Amino acid sequence: MAAGGVQLTGLPYVPGQARGVLCRGWDTDVADRIVILKQAELGPLTSLPAGFILIDVAPFSHALIPLLASGVPTVIVDAAQAVALHDGLEVALDGSRGLITADTTGLELRAPPARGTTNITVDATEVQLRVSVRDAAAARRAAAAEAQAIGLVRTEFLLPADGGIPDTDFYRREFRALCEAAAPLPVTFRLIDIASDKHPAWLPLPADQTGTLGLQGVRLFDQEPVRGVYRAQLTAIDNLAGEFDLRVLLPYVSNEDELRVWAERIHGELAASIPLGAMAETPAAALQIADWLATVDFVAVGCNDLMQCLFGADRDRPELRGYLDPYAPSLYRFLRQAADSASDNLHRVQLCGVLPQLPGILPLLLGLGYRAFSVEAASLDHMRRTIAATSMDTARSLAAKVCAARRSSADVRESIYQQESSAAC
Repeated sequence: MAAGGVQLTGLPYVPGQARGVLCRGWDTDVADRIVILKQAELGPLTSLPAGFILIDVAPFSHALIPLLASGVPTVIVDAAQAVALHDGLEVALDGSRGLITADTTGLELRAPPARGTTNITVDATEVQLRVSVRDAAAARRAAAAEAQAIGLVRTEFLLPADGGIPDTDFYRREFRALCEAAAPLPVTFRLIDIASDKHPAWLPLPADQTGTLGLQGVRLFDQEPVRGVYRAQLTAIDNLAGEFDLRVLLPYVSNEDELRVWAERIHGELAASIPLGAMAETPAAALQIADWLATVDFVAVGCNDLMQCLFGADRDRPELRGYLDPYAPSLYRFLRQAADSASDNLHRVQLCGVLPQLPGILPLLLGLGYRAFSVEAASLDHMRRTIAATSMDTARSLAAKVCAARRSSADVRESIYQQESSAAC
């Protein structure tokens, strides 16, 4: 037990080290604090603390994505662990290991590592690091962080100030601003993706009909006013295609028949020749990737939605977070099956979402064969350093070991830690 009686191991979420005095909730000055929050207390990140400790949150929820994008070292704990965390207690945390300790005697935090500069493994395997954004400011940060592309624009977050239905003129302005901020990076626009917590005021459909296993993505594209909105987006993209390197991404496609129908419609709407992709966000969709790539140019796997379908647990509900286990061996056996089905076309598949950004996970995904990721700009440095320290032989060995694990996620975490320790030696 650490001095002060506190030494906890939670879920590592955002890598990095921090030390500070604990406080619950927001304060006017949190720069040197470790802020403790529940999911309901998350809001706009107007000021950033030294670190976050999150209690019983849903790590794959939409609510946590802005926090992940902040780059602030973060550990997730449960309510029983949080009982030991009192306001005013000085602690140190390590977001890479999930460690929280009050034993700060003589502790010297490591200086922030040098900026990651390469996306090539020890044995010269190149990895594509792209960034997911929701506005021009995020696109500017991606370009400054030397991302290789904007892998996904979350267009549903671009909303008129008056709350009205966005039209072609609105998207022309917003999409141009975003492309100019990202320049010279290629930009992939995901067409509007409605969900229960991404439910705009202009949509009369009740929020409880959208989202998990409901009306989402292209399932809404034949209904007004969504139909008019996605067509306005396509017109704006078409207008910009001569100036910028653009791609279009269909959200939440369920099967090959649905994909063919929408691919034909989208190509019919576009005058320019723009590469088209589809989001695979259910297990059935992920296992059809090889067939899909005969119809579209690329596939993006939405790991957050994929996991909630695979494990049968809503990604946005904190009380179900234990079911969406990022270290579950069954998850990696499934991802291996999806990768094997894509075979020689796996380079045309991009993984999106929280999973690739979690500490220790990237080498495992590389070992399964994935080579392209769309993440938050704040994750790029850590991911580059991880890539530069990874050999593919070791990554493949780790992936095989994890997929063969039969006991629990604790075995997976131990395998990842052993691999990281060996790489550091």
